[in-house]
Amino acid sequence: MNSANQPESIEFFFDIMCPYAYQTSVWIRDVQSQVGFDITWRFFSLEEINREEGKKHPYERDFAYGWTPLRVAAWLRRQNNDWCGTFYQICGEALHVNGRRFYDRDIALELMEAAGLPTEAWDLALADPTTHDDVLNDHKYATEQLAGFGVPIITVPGGRAVFGPVVLPAPTADKAKELWDITLAYSRFPGIFELKTPKTDEDMKMIGTIFTPYLEGRQWRSVQNPAR
Repeated sequence: MNSANQPESIEFFFDIMCPYAYQTSVWIRDVQSQVGFDITWRFFSLEEINREEGKKHPYERDFAYGWTPLRVAAWLRRQNNDWCGTFYQICGEALHVNGRRFYDRDIALELMEAAGLPTEAWDLALADPTTHDDVLNDHKYATEQLAGFGVPIITVPGGRAVFGPVVLPAPTADKAKELWDITLAYSRFPGIFELKTPKTDEDMKMIGTIFTPYLEGRQWRSVQNPAR
């Protein structure tokens, strides 16, 4: 695709808990290194969208596996959007590559220190109730304005919001750029709502292998409410 048609910036909605969004984030960072657009990191809560009737919202709990770290990401984003992206990157890699529990405070502080992020962000974010608002406002925007039901979600100026691409393992180099051009064209084509590849048994085995660290590192039970 001609460079003149490339956006200067995009938005990427994520929940650190989501293994699919993590793979897409690895891909979009590779594309960013080639194309040069800015990424605004925005929040989406799988705990909120899939909340079971009668149970507390994640913002009503003292601790939530996904929501609590997103509050830290929100505090970091207020200071520097790149800090937010780095926090997502290190926490996502910890869970989805190494099977580490990024939501554990001690592990999170270790990761943040190694990445050069301010470790005081964890406690400051959780002491500030308005970080709930930052996460919830992004989540509501995604669900109410974009009709989002999960992540990853990518928005491009002049295009529609795209759920996906759901791809794994994340393509790199020329293949990453090729998929980006397809995604960009898709976002600008009205009337297309879904383009999906059925998963074979071999596909499921591959996905299971890639998701092994995530499955070993999580402590929650996955729930998925029906999408539109």
